[in-house]
Amino acid sequence: MPAAPEFVTLSVAGGVGTIRLDRPKMNAIDEQLHTEVRAAALEATRREDVRAVVIYGGERVFAAGADIKAMSRLTGSSMVAWGRELTNSFTTVARIPKPVIAAITGYALGGGYELALCADFRIMGAGAKVGQPEILLGVIPGAGGTQRLARLVGPAKAKDLVFTGRHVGAEEALEMGLADAVVPDAEVYDTAVAMAGKFAAGPPLALAAAKQAIDEGLDGSMEQGLALESRLFAGLFDTEDQATGMRSFLESGPGKATFTGR
Repeated sequence: MPAAPEFVTLSVAGGVGTIRLDRPKMNAIDEQLHTEVRAAALEATRREDVRAVVIYGGERVFAAGADIKAMSRLTGSSMVAWGRELTNSFTTVARIPKPVIAAITGYALGGGYELALCADFRIMGAGAKVGQPEILLGVIPGAGGTQRLARLVGPAKAKDLVFTGRHVGAEEALEMGLADAVVPDAEVYDTAVAMAGKFAAGPPLALAAAKQAIDEGLDGSMEQGLALESRLFAGLFDTEDQATGMRSFLESGPGKATFTGR
């Protein structure tokens, strides 16, 4: 039997799954933590009662970065395998076929912000700070920070953060597009859950298709993206949710359908 997770749990209520990081004191990301994050993401992907996901590090901190003590002992050759597994764990989060929201309190730095970048949306507390400070250690982000960040805010803003390693406060993060909303620190988790709850009431298959079309479309040409969109769009016409949604619209107007995910 696999060991029970020590640092990461998945709890579910009202269609919203919360992936909770809890590695004292700062949720430093080591091999065990990111492996448990991967397992939680796979479980959230499989479970039909999970229709949206919140990633949360607690009231004090989201994740302050990688476990530098553990990382400092690695060589280039050993880092190849370590980095590959970390990237695989974070990619598993990014590929959850459901809306994912990062609820950021305190610090989300380095690998912590790279994990937040795997979410579809980021809710920040007013006192939170984000950044990619790896350059100050003589390295660069290694789990998506150069790639997802540039796709999110553009290359110039990404280079500003990566080249300087500076911390960015909540209001500037909102202006730059690093965050999607800023709320009082005490309201971060509840705000993220409320947002996830709205998505959880939507059609799961259509939401998964929309996420796939946008995410995968960005990695190809416009022509490839349009072909992907057309294929996913047509495929939804073989689902019960499409029939339910259109019938409900014709009978009762928009926004009143109840979707089953079939």
